[in-house]
Formats: sequence, structure tokens, C-alpha cells
Amino acid sequence: MEEKRLVPVNLDSYKPLRELVLEAIREAIISGSLKPRERLMEIQLAEELGVSRTPVREALRKLELEGFIVMVPRKGAYVADISFKDIADVFEIRAALEGLAASLAAERITDEELEEMERLLVEKAECIATNNIDRLVEVDTRFHEIIYIASRNERLTTIINNLREQIQRFRLTSLSYPGRKKQSMEEHRTLTEAIQSRDINYARQVAQEHIENAENIMIDSIKAQRAKEEEESKG
Repeated sequence: MEEKRLVPVNLDSYKPLRELVLEAIREAIISGSLKPRERLMEIQLAEELGVSRTPVREALRKLELEGFIVMVPRKGAYVADISFKDIADVFEIRAALEGLAASLAAERITDEELEEMERLLVEKAECIATNNIDRLVEVDTRFHEIIYIASRNERLTTIINNLREQIQRFRLTSLSYPGRKKQSMEEHRTLTEAIQSRDINYARQVAQEHIENAENIMIDSIKAQRAKEEEESKG
């Protein structure tokens, strides 16, 4: 890494150092600052983050388990280049778990949580109208978080969030795909109505279809992005 990609961690934070280092490297991968197939050198990462190599080594082990990096024997750590098979595997699991979360939410959600979902739908429409993609990702993330919270199952929430993080780096590309923002908006509205109606089976079905649609769009958007990059490299 010839240029700095990471910001030194805040050593005054209340969080453990290993957690700060883990979050910093993970965020750099998600944002694209650390690119797919890029080699990760412990000493360089430690220097940029302003820490010793020990928490960096611990973070890399954890990120390997999460699927963000791959360890190559005798060569070291590299940022994972997620394949379409990887994405399909993640979404296959997510569809089932998101369906479960939505069905539990339909049974357990509070009126206050339903009101927040409604407010988020309004804000999402505003983000689409103003093409505020960064905020749209935040609103989209929060919308799903409300459903997970409403499921009242913390282990389920942890598992889903881990899966979502593995493909987070492709979210901006996916939401920028033609027609996806409005399609996602309609799917969220339908999902809200299904949960409001307390229809457990319908909520599960709508959530699963939403995730399956998201998978198809993400794969199409990545294919388009890679084709564009290949064309530019030739020119």
C-alpha cells in the first residue's frame, strides 16, 4: 500500500483496541479503500492505524472468519474478491433468515417500531427524490434493523448483520442500478404493510422475495461494473 488508506484509531475510545482496529480495517474494505485482491501487510496496517502488530493480527484472523479477507499459505493476507457463488450463498442464507425475522416481527413488533418504519419510508422517498445515495443506504440499513429488533431474537440479528457486512461493499453499486431505488421502495412499503397486518406467513414471503430481488440486482450491477472497468482498461 503506497498511499495511506486508513485513519489512525482513536485511542481515547471506550472500545477495546482490537475492536477499533477490526472496525477500521473492515470499514476500509467495505468502502473500497482497500480493494479486492490487495495484499494486507501487518506492519503497514499497524503503522497507518498507529497501533502495534498484535491487534492487527487479531483483526485479520477475525476478518478471515467473516469472509472479508483470505489467508494464502506462504503469501499472507489479501482482501477477498467475492465471487458470484459467494454472493449467491450469502443471499440464500439471508433470504431464509430475513424471512424468519419478518415473521417474528409481525408477531412481536410494537406500535412505536411500526411508526419508525413508516417514518423511514417517508425519508427513503425523499432520498430517492434528491438522489442522496449515501443517506439512502443509511435509511435502508435502519429499516431492516427495526425488523431485526422487532424479532426480539438477538442471535438472529447478529447472524444476519454478519452476512450483510460481507456484501456491504456492493450496496452503493446495487442501489445505483437503474430502477432499483424505486423497486426497493415499493418492496419496503409492501413489507411494512405485511408486518402491520400481523400476517406472519405473508411477512415471511415478502421479506424473502425482497432479498431474492436484491440478489439479482446486485449480481447484475456487479457484472455491469466489471464490464465497464474492463472496457476502460482496454481504452
